[in-house]
Amino acid sequence: MVLKAFFPTCCMSADSGLLVGRWVPEQSSAVVLAVVHFPFIPVQVKELLAQVHQASRVGLAVLGTWCHRHQDAEEGLGHFLEGLGAIFSHEPWLQLSRERGGKLWSCKATCHQGPPGPAAPDEDQVMLVFYDQRKVLLSQLHPAAALPDCQVGDGTAGAEGLAVVFDTVARSEALFRSDRFDDGPVRLSHWQSEGVEASILAELAKRASGPVCALLACLLSLVSAASACRLFQLWPLSFICSKLSVCEQLRHRLEQLTLIFSTQKAENPAQLMRKANVLVSVLLDVTLGLALLSWLHGKDCIGQLAKALVPVADHVAEELQHLLQWLMGAPAGLKMNRALDQVLGRFFLYHLHLWISYIHLMSPFIERILWHVGLSACLGLTVALSILSDIIALLTFHIYCFYVYGARLYCLKICGLSSLWRLFRGKKWNVLRQRVDSCSYDLDQLFIGTLLFTILVFLLPTTALYYLVFTLLRLLVVAVQGLIHLLMDLVNSLPLYSLSLRLCRPYRLAAGVKFRVLEHEAGGPLRLLMQINPLPYGRVVHTYRLPSCGCHPRHSWGSLCRKLFFGELIYPWRQRGDKQD
Repeated sequence: MVLKAFFPTCCMSADSGLLVGRWVPEQSSAVVLAVVHFPFIPVQVKELLAQVHQASRVGLAVLGTWCHRHQDAEEGLGHFLEGLGAIFSHEPWLQLSRERGGKLWSCKATCHQGPPGPAAPDEDQVMLVFYDQRKVLLSQLHPAAALPDCQVGDGTAGAEGLAVVFDTVARSEALFRSDRFDDGPVRLSHWQSEGVEASILAELAKRASGPVCALLACLLSLVSAASACRLFQLWPLSFICSKLSVCEQLRHRLEQLTLIFSTQKAENPAQLMRKANVLVSVLLDVTLGLALLSWLHGKDCIGQLAKALVPVADHVAEELQHLLQWLMGAPAGLKMNRALDQVLGRFFLYHLHLWISYIHLMSPFIERILWHVGLSACLGLTVALSILSDIIALLTFHIYCFYVYGARLYCLKICGLSSLWRLFRGKKWNVLRQRVDSCSYDLDQLFIGTLLFTILVFLLPTTALYYLVFTLLRLLVVAVQGLIHLLMDLVNSLPLYSLSLRLCRPYRLAAGVKFRVLEHEAGGPLRLLMQINPLPYGRVVHTYRLPSCGCHPRHSWGSLCRKLFFGELIYPWRQRGDKQD
């Protein structure tokens, strides 16, 4: 039988001693974690392993001996190490040795089975796999079953074996707190053999973060309780808050801050990664918002924007007025119904004049309003973008009204024509059963239906033209708001911390491993070097993408074309959960 022994590369130059690790019988593998150096007392070594087992729930044991022959005087050390198998009984018992210069390796696995006797113990072949203990400890293995493009069952046995190795190293952190410089009775060699990495500033930050997070979590809970007050659930306030993008973004930012300053410890690496991604996303958002705020107030851009806003609104209103006058004539040489054309044109012109009067009434207060809106950028760039989206929605409210009027009138005529067309075919719509049933009509009903059908058919081109023009204007506004919301979702949902880890420390996000064959000496064990394959960037984004605050329902292209053809409202001011077809 071939046994696999995973040996850390940091222990290749360690002095002789005992191999401490975990034996995995299902995989016939031995995961070596550290080397215990001389002198030691066997009872104290067993007590250390019991303490580590109690802290990490990992069954560690003495797997064998390690002999590193630095000088000729150490040639007889191997005979002494062979006798330690009687004190630390383990099946199989590994015997690893390295000659001077590091070119010759010896690896044996003996099994003392059966009653003691003169028969020699059985020896198994050993395959030595070297791994970087620090990288394996800090990395997070993503199994193939978790990737979207992998079939179930691909490499299941290999993935389970690798998961055992990664899990063993990650859960044995209590063993790595002791090094060879400790005053304790047991000296170890592992990836922190040169001393535990520490920083006074880091320790102070860790100790101060607890009370600060508790205080901020208490303040955020008060804000959440205030926002959930029944006063905000009354009809006018609840309606306004449900339609404004800035309210959704502030609610999402409150959830992010609650997650960041939560005093509850992360239960697994995925939750810790999510909290780190949210923290980096909020920091980047606030930094971009402060940069935008300094630019707006540094070059007096707010005053220039306020001065240019009213002329731009007047110019847009003037262009809409010209457009309505063009529609009231003979647009593109089309023959329109003059009476309906004049009624619709004057109706829309009246609304346009009301909108111009409203803009001029608000013009003295626009600069002050924009100045206070610019201060909201200190809460983040996404908050400023959400306010910009709401401002665009308010400034183009007359276009939205024109679109709604045209869409409702067009939809009414389409529904009337479809109902009258069923009348010609002897059909009707059964409201109770939601289906089309056969029906017999008398002569008067057919005459009235024919008359109404003829009227609606001849009035349809005039209504369809107004609907088409205002739908194009509405789609233009929707495209601008869609780009703003796309940028907001990009900032809110992009896992920046995970992407920075993938860029700077690719071993932290492991998709798997690869093995490289080292120099093979005649008569020596097969030696492999385990290297970590990093997770692709696309998988990083797909795995760690953060939830965003989508304020509007998303339509497919087929659904969008169907709604446009039948005159149904697109991109309405309602939440995604309220979407109904």
